[in-house]
Amino acid sequence: MTLALGCIADDYTGASDLANTLTRAGLRTVQTIGVPADDLKLPEVDAVVVSLKSRSIEASLAVSRSRAAETWLRGRGASHVLFKICSTFDSTDAGNIGPVMDALRADCGEAVVLVTPAFPETGRTVYQGNLFVGAVPLNESPLKDHPLNPMHDSNLVRVLARQSKTQVGLVDLATLTRGAEAVRSLLAEFSGKGIGAAIIDAVFDRDLETIGLVAAEHRLSVGASGIGLGLARALVSTGKVKSAAAGSGQGAAVGGQVACLAGSCSQATLQQIANAERVMPVLHLDTERILTGANEAQRALDWAGPRLAQGPVLIASSATPADVAALQARHGRDAAGHAIEQTMADIAENLVKSGVRRLIVAGGETSGAVVDRLKIPGFLVGAEIAAGVPVLRAVAGEMLLALKSGNFGGPEFFSDAMRLMR
Repeated sequence: MTLALGCIADDYTGASDLANTLTRAGLRTVQTIGVPADDLKLPEVDAVVVSLKSRSIEASLAVSRSRAAETWLRGRGASHVLFKICSTFDSTDAGNIGPVMDALRADCGEAVVLVTPAFPETGRTVYQGNLFVGAVPLNESPLKDHPLNPMHDSNLVRVLARQSKTQVGLVDLATLTRGAEAVRSLLAEFSGKGIGAAIIDAVFDRDLETIGLVAAEHRLSVGASGIGLGLARALVSTGKVKSAAAGSGQGAAVGGQVACLAGSCSQATLQQIANAERVMPVLHLDTERILTGANEAQRALDWAGPRLAQGPVLIASSATPADVAALQARHGRDAAGHAIEQTMADIAENLVKSGVRRLIVAGGETSGAVVDRLKIPGFLVGAEIAAGVPVLRAVAGEMLLALKSGNFGGPEFFSDAMRLMR
């Protein structure tokens, strides 16, 4: 297997989003969970997305895991590696975007790395180096209040400069609209000045194609699924990859019981849970009891058992931002997050043991904990449920999953997912 594109994603739902984007653009794509074992049998593909749970861990661990993933991808022929991050640039001044970028850049000898979280199709644009969510800057949007990585500065040149050892430049929209040669010229100028990374504006879908053409000529890029789309289109348009039909990973129906787990506290997920209550039983976990040692996982399993025989169920640990902040104040941010994630993983593990074969998970950290617990090595990419959320078929065993970033999906996401997961 010789890869046309290698990707390292800093969380599992973001990896699914990217794998879905690459598949829609014509690349045969597999998503792996962690760096694959040598004996994992993968089909012949154009791209591999290595999923890590590295967004919110200690920076040195994120760096070491990302470097191991890059080594594996380069060893399979990937001349370009995309470090896939969140479209809201989720990070802190300690990282982990900057430290990982610096390490991968040093390893591959890249002079200047193009960086953008823009994906206009999903409402994420970058102008004059500032990240916008819809019509408002990130720091004025509801997405600024992520419980682990709050983002209160929309100027990405400043944000990245605070966490990277290299100087950070800006390729503005005026340069980008002059075409690929203008971008190449500015990057060469940056390289001569010792600037090692450049935030690049992107406002329209067509901007991604120019970015992709230039980025593909380098060994490393950093960004969300938008730059992945640009890279995929560049690989197809230049003849390096022959476009494949999307949805080739759908396969035969799996059947079996269906369960939904929600751990995201985003406004989108909270609304999706509220809408789901009209069509299926929903249990809201008591997160305070989780933090004080009560066995909420067993209560949830006892509740779900008889109901699963009748149809799908949803179990949620999600709460409003105010409730999350209060819980973190009482118990500590990391302790609260870890305890809730492990409780959701306990629930998922036992649901699968009891016969659940179709599992829908909302929330990046929750998805990471669940997939790790289930020890699924990788996925084939199937039909698209919502923008950035595909049906995933486990490469080993008969099981379908959907892993949704908190802000993704329409109001009826859980029902939409169940219709496609057969």
